Amino acid sequence: MKIAKLFFVFLFVFSIAVNAQEIINLYPGNIPNSKESGITEKAIGRAGDMFADVTKPTLELFLPEKEKSTGIAVVICPGGGYGVVVYQGEGVKTAREFVKNGIAALVLKYRLPNDSTMVDKKIGPLQDAQQAIKVVRENAPKWGIDVNKIGIMGFSAGGHLASTAATHFEPAVIENNANVNLRPDFQILIYPVISMQDKLTHGGSKMNLLGENPSQEIVDRFSNELHVNEKTPPAYITHAGDDSVVDVDNSIAYYEQLRHHNVPAELHIYPNGNHGFVLFQPNEEWMGPIFKWMKRSSVQ
Repeated sequence: MKIAKLFFVFLFVFSIAVNAQEIINLYPGNIPNSKESGITEKAIGRAGDMFADVTKPTLELFLPEKEKSTGIAVVICPGGGYGVVVYQGEGVKTAREFVKNGIAALVLKYRLPNDSTMVDKKIGPLQDAQQAIKVVRENAPKWGIDVNKIGIMGFSAGGHLASTAATHFEPAVIENNANVNLRPDFQILIYPVISMQDKLTHGGSKMNLLGENPSQEIVDRFSNELHVNEKTPPAYITHAGDDSVVDVDNSIAYYEQLRHHNVPAELHIYPNGNHGFVLFQPNEEWMGPIFKWMKRSSVQ
C-alpha cells in the first residue's frame, strides 16, 4: 500500500513538473505598433484550444527539471494562417514534449495582423517574435538557459513567422536599446509557409499578413527564401509531399537557399500526411528526428 501511495505521489509531482507554466506578458509596458480598437481575444475551437483576434501577446513558459536541463530553449510559434493561433495542438503539446527531453519551451501567442489593431500589420508578428527572443535572452540566467542555445520553431504560418525571425533579425523592429542579440541560434520549421510569391504561398496567410494588393516590393520583403545569407541560423525542416494546403516547394526552396549559402540544414519530406500531420501523430514519431538533429548538430 505504501509503495502504491508513493508511486501516485511521484506521478503527481512529475505531472506538475511537466506542466509547470508561467504566462508572461510579452511587453512590460505599451505594446508597440498598436491601435485602440474594440476587438478582444476569443478562444475558439471545440475545446477553446485556438485563439482569434489576439492583440495582447504572451509567452507561456515550460521549464524542464534542473537535473534534466540541456540549457536549450525553443520559442514556439503555432500556425493558423495568420488568422488564428493553434495554441494547444501545435504549441502546448509540443512544449511538453520538449520539456520531457530537457529543453525549455516558450509558446508564443503572437498578435494576429489586423489593420484595426495595428498601425502596420505586416510587422506586428515579427515584432512579437523578436521580442520573444529578447525576453528569453534577458531571462536566460534565471531560467537556466544558455544564451547561445535559443532557437525558434514554427508551424505553417507560424513557420513563416519563425523563418522571418531567422532571416529578418536585422534591423530590429522593436525597441532594443541594450542591443540584445535578436538572431535565433537555430530554427525548426514544420510544414512552413516560406514564400509570399503567388506560385508558392498560402493565399490565406498572404492575405492576412500583407493585405489584398501588396506591392511586389512588399511581397519580396516577406518571401523568406530571398533573404537567406551566411548569417541565417541552422535549420531543421519537415513537410509532407502531399500537402494540399502549403506546397512542399516552400520547404524545398528554402532548403536550397540555405544549402547554397552554406547554412547547415536538414530537410525531411514524408511522402504523405498532408497539412497539420503533427496533430494526428504521437509526439515521439515526428519529434524524434528533431531531437536526433539537435544532438548531432551544433544546436546541442
